[in-house]
Amino acid sequence: METKKVLIVDDEEPIRDVLQEFITLLGYEAQTAANGWEALEKIDHEFFDLIITDMHMPGMNGLDLIKSVKKDHPTIDLVAITGYNTDYRYTDVIEVGASDFITKPFEYNELEAKINRVFRERQLKRELERLSTKDALTDLYNRRYLDSRLQQEVGRASRQKYPLFLVLLDIDNFKKYNDIYGHQAGDRLLKTLAEIINQSIRHNVDTGFRYGGDEMGVIVPQVNREQALMIARRIRERWLEIDPSGTTSLSMGVAQMLEIDAPIDNIVDILIKHADDALYRSKRSGGNCCELFENKQSKITTSD
Repeated sequence: METKKVLIVDDEEPIRDVLQEFITLLGYEAQTAANGWEALEKIDHEFFDLIITDMHMPGMNGLDLIKSVKKDHPTIDLVAITGYNTDYRYTDVIEVGASDFITKPFEYNELEAKINRVFRERQLKRELERLSTKDALTDLYNRRYLDSRLQQEVGRASRQKYPLFLVLLDIDNFKKYNDIYGHQAGDRLLKTLAEIINQSIRHNVDTGFRYGGDEMGVIVPQVNREQALMIARRIRERWLEIDPSGTTSLSMGVAQMLEIDAPIDNIVDILIKHADDALYRSKRSGGNCCELFENKQSKITTSD
């Protein structure tokens, strides 16, 4: 199992060091940040399961940090720490999104119990989410989840001014494969493609999903064009290596989010349409290739 990652945010270095040592002894990976801005910088570039934050910090207090984290990274849990003489109440931090609240001075077994409870609840939420947002056959995210995830990713990319790409892909000759080998073999082929997608993307950064039928895709944030195309090529090349029948290949369409002044819903719709247009062009040109959507469409990977 993956080691869970905890970020400790406190402006006092001795407290950060003690908490980091304690959480490491509990078996979790612990990192620290000296203030809210440093914490936001870290979570924009690295995944964390839990943030433990002091409430009284210069520049950005704990309440503002919790609000910001839950806005841009809603899956991260937070535990707030504060002293007895404080303006913050338990209800204040819970209402803005914290999972729990602990008051100084505290016993370490109390903190351990709260952390363990948070991770137990995360596991339960993850299982419920899997059942509601995962495709039953491939275990990739489903179309329902794609819609909400794209909203989040487009909003974040627009605010933070980084590139966001969408890759759509489709199995060439899938109907022929089903006719020859049967639908159960076709289902196994879809599962294999899902495994290749998961092996080819960045864990906890990119998002693979089943768009419908034999069409799948990947949301790829915080990369340049060549890096996005590299992920698409990697999926396609691995597919050509494993298809035992030699009858199928992949058509792919890649599109970059437009940096335009428009509602997020409109930007999402345009991104999906551009990726779909690029995929259609790939299929129309004979398949087994990848198209990048641009103002002037240009083929960037051929069947060679």
